[in-house]
Amino acid sequence: MGLKKLELTVGELAIRAGVAPSAVRYYEDRGLIFSRRTTGNQRRYHRAMLRRVAFIRASQAAGIPLATIGSVLEALGEHESPTKSMWHKASQRWVDDLDERIALLQRMRDLMDSCVGCGCLSMKACHLLNPDDAYAQQGLGSNRLITDTCERKLEAAE
Repeated sequence: MGLKKLELTVGELAIRAGVAPSAVRYYEDRGLIFSRRTTGNQRRYHRAMLRRVAFIRASQAAGIPLATIGSVLEALGEHESPTKSMWHKASQRWVDDLDERIALLQRMRDLMDSCVGCGCLSMKACHLLNPDDAYAQQGLGSNRLITDTCERKLEAAE
């Protein structure tokens, strides 16, 4: 197979991967995929980038941030595709994070009517859920919804 068969243009990669060309360029700007430039300064992507884009999209669908996805893809060379084994290892690392986010969403769902719905988050004291404004001692914001673990992760991300 010739070199041209191994490479795709931005448009070809976008169509085959099911993303907008701007997404292809964005992924490249973030160092998640790679291209080479022709003498006319056009981008050419190795076919391995198709599987990388699929990996990125599947990871994003699971709610994984691009920075985390990038740290997994760093182990690959510029022309390598993620493997099934790589996906398995990455997904195992992400299970705890996903479980924490699911728990946060469940807490939000369970408290939605009783807390957010009545305006508790904007009132000084709620006699049912926040007697004597006890949550004010924990700091600003919706402290009942965010656990210590989530808070540490939010601080680390900043």
